[in-house]
Amino acid sequence: GNTVVARFQVTANPDSADTSTQQILLTVNQPFSNHNGGWIGFGPNDGYLYIGMGDGGSGGDPQNRAQNHLTLLGKMLRIDVDTIQGYKIPPTNPFAGSADTLKEIWALGLRNPWRNSFDRLTGDLYIADVGQNAWEEVNFQPAASSGGENYGWRFKEGDHCFNPPDSCDTLTGLTDPIYEYPHSDGCSITGGYLYRGPAIPDMQGTYFFGDYCSGSIWSFRFDGNDTSEF
Repeated sequence: GNTVVARFQVTANPDSADTSTQQILLTVNQPFSNHNGGWIGFGPNDGYLYIGMGDGGSGGDPQNRAQNHLTLLGKMLRIDVDTIQGYKIPPTNPFAGSADTLKEIWALGLRNPWRNSFDRLTGDLYIADVGQNAWEEVNFQPAASSGGENYGWRFKEGDHCFNPPDSCDTLTGLTDPIYEYPHSDGCSITGGYLYRGPAIPDMQGTYFFGDYCSGSIWSFRFDGNDTSEF
């Protein structure tokens, strides 16, 4: 039930891995069976490996792991796997020189990032984060970011106070989602992609995503400040 990040060499067929070459890079203990995250991807501009980690499960993040700088749970991680053995910490990671924050952490305050994607044109990162009881959200990190964003969980669910249940607007340093929807429309977001294909020009720059419970698919556009339904 733990999260394991491993690397393999390919066989003569570049689409097939040689299972005997497995090298485990990172193992993260999972205290519960849910909220184990659901995405890895290479940054298009830096080549580093990004790893979306859930908060470790149960409900309401009972140990406040997403805000704990000494656990990898509830975070977006960034590591350099361009090595023969293991991995390195990118020197530009926001906490690379910190003594009280794990150096792999790129961003924090996530509940269960489930299917994220980079805009293949700009390099911007879209993070679909599954909510608790009321709100689903999409978070955004611009390509120019130096990392360190705190997306708010468990202080907030979406743009709304969660724990504490009120006065969260007085908290500083949190990055609010660019989009949210209530559980009257669904209950578990599945992240998607920005359309950058040539076939439908009118959809250029439109982000498509879905919901596991309702089976619905929606889209919006984000101009860097505001979103608009499409």
